Amino acid sequence: MTLIKSISGIRGTIGGKVGENLTPIDAVKFGCAYGSWLKDNSNDSDISVVIGRDARISGEMIQNLVQNSLISLGINVVDLGLSTTPTVELMVKEYNASGGIVITASHNPAEWNALKLLDKNGEFLNSQSGEEIIKISENDSYVFSEINDLGTISKTKDSMKKHIDSILNLDIVNTDLIKKTNLKVVVDGINSSGGIIVPMLLNELGIDYSTIYCDPSGDFQHNPEPLKKNLNDLCQRVVEERANLGIALDPDVDRLVFICEDGEVFGEENTLVACADYVLSKNPGPTVSNLSSSRALNDITKSYNQSYYTSAVGEVNVVSKMKSKKAVIGGEGNGGVIYPKSHYGRDAIVGIGLFLSLLCERKIKVSELLSSYPKYYMTKEKITISSDVNLDDILIDLSKKYENEHVNTIDGLKIDFEESWVHLRKSNTEPIIRIYSEAKTLEKSIDLIKNIQEEIKSLINL
Repeated sequence: MTLIKSISGIRGTIGGKVGENLTPIDAVKFGCAYGSWLKDNSNDSDISVVIGRDARISGEMIQNLVQNSLISLGINVVDLGLSTTPTVELMVKEYNASGGIVITASHNPAEWNALKLLDKNGEFLNSQSGEEIIKISENDSYVFSEINDLGTISKTKDSMKKHIDSILNLDIVNTDLIKKTNLKVVVDGINSSGGIIVPMLLNELGIDYSTIYCDPSGDFQHNPEPLKKNLNDLCQRVVEERANLGIALDPDVDRLVFICEDGEVFGEENTLVACADYVLSKNPGPTVSNLSSSRALNDITKSYNQSYYTSAVGEVNVVSKMKSKKAVIGGEGNGGVIYPKSHYGRDAIVGIGLFLSLLCERKIKVSELLSSYPKYYMTKEKITISSDVNLDDILIDLSKKYENEHVNTIDGLKIDFEESWVHLRKSNTEPIIRIYSEAKTLEKSIDLIKNIQEEIKSLINL
């Protein structure tokens, strides 16, 4: 059982001991820490926070604990109820709130939950703010409001509709063309919020669809991470129903994966590639993804004679780089699409709008679209290191060994070869090194991982 505090919030497994798991005490303490930080740093006369949750079984319990913690500090709460991470992000701006909290553990299994913290722009907190909140939570230095100064809770049920409307009103989303194209879609909502909002979106677009696992019960019927190995049921249904495509989401709807009409997985790495292809065809400009994302985005960007940039892993880092480079689109290779003209957050709903517009405009099958993109194979592994080993020293030694290649050290160590790359990052929570590689053949990608693993072992005499 686990409890992890980080700059983006707190996450852990439900039940167990205080300080070791995400217990009610820990949820209250961290909610109070965030509220106290807002009171110290907000210029708003009336501080308010937007809160929504995914459909995890523990979600309503954690949300109630956090909301009541905030009103005890004199902070008003806008309760969205069942919601999505991008919906909460958009509603922070919609309600001119001081901040936001999403109750979700994203792609983690059902026994996990978390508090994701947002600033007044509906964006994830920067590292300095996150560290300040962690310190407050450890000191228990809260000052609660007296009876006449308690906050209030107001409920709203139309936030998902507002989210959908904001996407369909984007000039780049070709709603008229999508409505004229007779698409058939199958949706896997992992029995969470995606099972609500995506059918709502498809109804607005007049699309014929069917669903699996779209009951927002929180009873995840497969591993909630939208990877190929977890989507067999959806792939089968797409073929059986002769659908044009399948749509898979994670529980909080910030990651998006498509299924081709032949049942093959379009691939989480290619979600951003396809959306960027469409955006660049309409509005050429820079693109951004993190260091562990596919090189295919760079290839597509270069095909439009535009500049591609990388950031450290983490949404807040991608957003920062996107702003500095004035990127027209960006995101992460895990199926996370960030379209600035909507908002600076990963959003599966905007991703669906962009992808369907591309598909309908080019009048091709999803499998044909996939075959038009550069073909890469990615491998993801990790190596466990004894806690007494200095992981930074290992990365320094490896960077020296590969100094004649293109080496990037902004987030661990990434080594770019002519037709492949390998990225090593130390975990913030475990004594492990995560190793990702990508190459034009699966064999080459696997070999890169194996070679690096052997070099690490030789450096520490394992």
